[in-house]
Amino acid sequence: MKTKKDIEKRRRVMQRSIQLGHCICDPRKPCPCDIFRNEDICPCAGEEREPPTGPIRLTELVESAGCASKIDQTTLQRVMAALPVQNDPKVLVGMPAGDDAGVYLLDEKTALVQTVDVFSPSADDPYVFGQIAAANSLSDVYAMGGRPISALSIVGFPARKLPDEILIQILRGGLDKMAEASVAVIGGHSIKDNEIKAGFAVTGLIDPGRIASNAAARPGDRLVLTKPLGTGIISFAGQIGMASEESVAAACRSMVALNRRASELMFEFEAHACTDVTGFGLMGHLKSMASASKVDVEIVWDDVPLLPEVLECIADGVIPGGVERNRESSGDALAAVDGVDPAGVEIFFDPQTSGGLLIALPDSKAEAFVERLHAEGISEAAVIGRVLAAGTGLINVRGEGRRLLPAAKRAARKSPSPPAAAEPSSPKEAAAPSCCANPDEHPELQELLKEPSGNETSGIKEIESKFQTFLAAVNKPGRLDARTKRAMGIALSVLAKCEPCVKHHVAEARKEGFSAEEIDEAAWMAITFGGSPMMMFYNEFKRSS
Repeated sequence: MKTKKDIEKRRRVMQRSIQLGHCICDPRKPCPCDIFRNEDICPCAGEEREPPTGPIRLTELVESAGCASKIDQTTLQRVMAALPVQNDPKVLVGMPAGDDAGVYLLDEKTALVQTVDVFSPSADDPYVFGQIAAANSLSDVYAMGGRPISALSIVGFPARKLPDEILIQILRGGLDKMAEASVAVIGGHSIKDNEIKAGFAVTGLIDPGRIASNAAARPGDRLVLTKPLGTGIISFAGQIGMASEESVAAACRSMVALNRRASELMFEFEAHACTDVTGFGLMGHLKSMASASKVDVEIVWDDVPLLPEVLECIADGVIPGGVERNRESSGDALAAVDGVDPAGVEIFFDPQTSGGLLIALPDSKAEAFVERLHAEGISEAAVIGRVLAAGTGLINVRGEGRRLLPAAKRAARKSPSPPAAAEPSSPKEAAAPSCCANPDEHPELQELLKEPSGNETSGIKEIESKFQTFLAAVNKPGRLDARTKRAMGIALSVLAKCEPCVKHHVAEARKEGFSAEEIDEAAWMAITFGGSPMMMFYNEFKRSS
């Protein structure tokens, strides 16, 4: 329900804003703001909108999902290089090492291992996202061989714009996953943010004589990866409606799984080095390991475990922008590609969220280690390559012909969310997604679509039928999701000054959970191109609707 209006409070708050010439809640806006003008709500006075109804897909609310939202490796390294180096003999692993977590010596037998990780939703379900955020944050401690003991939660949330229940479920998911890991959450911090973000700062304990850094891989070692790749690609495909429920569910199962048991077992098999594979992709994290260890390595493309439908997505060109950023950062380490379709190499740059551990261990121990992981339920673990020799951190990729990219079949694979429109059975059904789809809902269109009297021809009907079918096809979600196409429909309707079209798209947008500000932003895109006539048209539409 909307907050009850306190007129006296509203007057007091708005008078201050108007006198300042800036909204006291958001100085970028004037007062009265668009929310007040359009909805008669003053957020500064504590008045709230009714929360959106129906299901909310978290990944649709963010620009980049999961660890793809992190700053790219090249930028991060450039910034870090400009910072002073801290010299403290108790810091066993610090910022210059570029490792997964920092290690601080307490005494000769005990050290603290600390890390922090925050990112945007990689899953639509808020409880699952909370679990993923926790599992991902714990992973850096596991990658060092440490035992996490406590955590602080960190969350950014558009408070009063989304229902409180979403935040409750995110936090509950994180708490439950931390409890599974036997980690106490002892506090946290929250900020108001237009994009949802969640994560944890984690503290653990580690034996200072048994730290699995990323800098100790040795020639002859085998490389074991404990989780499949592809979470970035599948998350992106889900955002644009091109991943099946099954592939999204498989990605979520992988992301919520803890790396705890793999971390505990790796020292039994004499692991030399370890890192976890997250936002910089396999190539970025392997480059860091190889470079720090001063070795060159080889990956066998056919042996790298992948999530379902990843190869199909690659073949269809469903590849997120994070792949390009990671390629810019770590592509220089890719020395040679032999026997692999160039498109297949994209998977190595895919930003992972809560990915697996990448472990270097003796050749004689690798197969037994993988068998033990399988017995412990870590069924996707695999030997994916080897350390070749001393070197400068170069990575060679080799294919053996056991895995090929499928033929592209983009049109045949659609996610049920958002649902694809059914094949039209009549001209009226065919146009359902279009602003001119259903004349019965828009009396203004009936006159335009009235059949001509006297000299009507069957050719006119056929043309109209084909056009309606065309409208349905164009408006179906594809590489652009349904929400994006709705915003485009608003903008183009305003630009065309088609009042019935604007009415239709605005009404549908409201049903789909668009806020008044989002509708206005879409319309103002048209005004930007069309100028004052478009502004006058849209303002008149708002006054009359």
